[in-house]
Amino acid sequence: MTDATPVIEPGTSETRGDDQHVLRFTLRLPHPVPRVWAAVASSEGLPGWLAAADPFEPRVGGAITLHRLTPDVPGRAPAVSGTVTAWDVERVAEYTFEGRPGRIRFHLEPPRGDHVLLRFTHEFAGDDELVLDRLASWHDHFRYLADALDGSPADWSKWTPVRWAGLREEYATGAAARR
Repeated sequence: MTDATPVIEPGTSETRGDDQHVLRFTLRLPHPVPRVWAAVASSEGLPGWLAAADPFEPRVGGAITLHRLTPDVPGRAPAVSGTVTAWDVERVAEYTFEGRPGRIRFHLEPPRGDHVLLRFTHEFAGDDELVLDRLASWHDHFRYLADALDGSPADWSKWTPVRWAGLREEYATGAAARR
């Protein structure tokens, strides 16, 4: 694969019922499938862009607990536990968490030109403010994913909410959807 630029399309949201939401993101990542898979589906890859994963049992029915690596943020749980609910090596990894976090799914498609296509969905319950929070959070984390894949994993000790706040404002005003 070449050194092409990653593309993170703005996330979209769909509401089902009163408070059930589905967020969707599509990423075009200029890296081979095994490298992207390792980032989204291994305890070694996840800390570079998302969270520490301990335990992590890579199989359907396996346990997963994600531990936040950013400084404490009021109202956010430091860890969430769940189960691996779909697992197809180098294709699909899905994690369903207890309570509000809901279900997240990473679906890798074969390379298209010099990019692997990663389709991401997050299903959860919550209000419209939580939808904006999560759109901004995932978009921010996907920027970290792109950096980690390029060899620069996140330095969580330097994390601040500034970039996240800017993304949240863009989603609130609809600017992210227009980029």
